Amino acid sequence: MTFPEPRPIETNGVTLQVHEAGPEDGFPVLLLHGWPELAYSWKKVMPALAAAGFRAIAPNMRGFGGSDAPRDVEAYGMETLVADMTGLLDALDLDQAAWCGHDWGGLIVWPAALLAPERVAGVLGVNTPQIPPTEIDQVELLRQVYGDDHYIVRFQEPGVEARFKGQEDRFFEFVFGAPPKQSIDGLPPAEVTHLFNRFREFTGRVEDDIVIGPEDRHVYAEAYRKSGFGGGINYYRNMSANWRLMRGYNHDIKETPCLMVAADRDWFLPPLLTEGMDERIEDLELHVLEGVGHWTMWEAPDRLNALMTDWLGRKFG
Repeated sequence: MTFPEPRPIETNGVTLQVHEAGPEDGFPVLLLHGWPELAYSWKKVMPALAAAGFRAIAPNMRGFGGSDAPRDVEAYGMETLVADMTGLLDALDLDQAAWCGHDWGGLIVWPAALLAPERVAGVLGVNTPQIPPTEIDQVELLRQVYGDDHYIVRFQEPGVEARFKGQEDRFFEFVFGAPPKQSIDGLPPAEVTHLFNRFREFTGRVEDDIVIGPEDRHVYAEAYRKSGFGGGINYYRNMSANWRLMRGYNHDIKETPCLMVAADRDWFLPPLLTEGMDERIEDLELHVLEGVGHWTMWEAPDRLNALMTDWLGRKFG
């Protein structure tokens, strides 16, 4: 199965490019990508969902790919991002779906269970656990722990995305590097989080040290050549506002079934961050994939697909 062509769908004041696979009457599964990604990240997941009888729906989120990219930073806040997806369900005449997210997509699907519980039949977190608000602003916390060179801290600077412009091929060769050789027992060391410093010093990789091939990387590079990096980075620029918003919610999830698939070699979202989820989430199934880094959909699609289709079949089949 080739990756399905998108169709434009209007939702919440923007037009998103949406890829779909599987029977229209299949149970719907929303697939939300992260940064710096596209709906294309679900290339190896959508066929498995479709073959299992599910309706896979993968939008390019606002700010990414061919979807609309508003200029205002405030247009990328959590309530808006969740409303994009509930509006997409409305446009497709769907009451509910299972919401699955990776990386930033995961940071959306967990709050969605609190902000729009009537639209969220289930939550699937790929690499991204449920992370309740910390005691202090998350951006400030990262600054205190890792310094001003942490990539999320640097992303707060206006115009910093220009540092990647014109270097898209090199950037995606850098970003999609293979995971570390050992499992991650704690949080990443500071130098791992200093993305701009590492990218400046990056001199290239051999193909065996890149988790996706040149043809797939080219899809990302071409998309970002057209869209730029600003829309996606605006998600990070709303982290402080999102922190203030979500502090007002109880983060216990009592009825919604949840699947969490962590990866033991993910520097940025290590399994350590899943601690406490079982105390907050009543119906939680947790798996940790061994030998897998941050790009689970590319690194271990067969294992991920097996877990997802089995869980979806048991909960919604």
